[in-house]
Amino acid sequence: MKFYTRKRRTPMINIISLIDILVILLIFFIVTSTFKKKQPQLEINLPDSKTATASVSAKSDPIVLRVKTADQLMLDENPVKLADLATALRAARQQAPDRPIAMQADREAPFGVVVQVLDALKQAGVKNIPAFTQPEPTPAGRP
Repeated sequence: MKFYTRKRRTPMINIISLIDILVILLIFFIVTSTFKKKQPQLEINLPDSKTATASVSAKSDPIVLRVKTADQLMLDENPVKLADLATALRAARQQAPDRPIAMQADREAPFGVVVQVLDALKQAGVKNIPAFTQPEPTPAGRP
């Protein structure tokens, strides 16, 4: 008696459908990715913080005051002198009253300069100034 043996087809992967899925994923990642904002000319090393939390997103981007040294201060993208900081802050608040002001002070910034900047902020009538910090680095292998 002769039995009929069925030949098995070799398994194949349908590449065409995989290419379609790959293109859809590529389009999805391009559309949903965030693009890096234009960084200012002043390079700042932010201090680390163990207790800082992410702020609730505001309606608009804040006016960022960057402090490196007494000679290197920037209000948004514009360099400003320490003596003129209070007037520049008042002008910036008049131009955009709905934008909050936030401060980025360099890790190596002299404390005296930071105190002078805080005095200028107080003279300009700014209250509750959030400061940007770096989150504490996580040890390797931990999320």
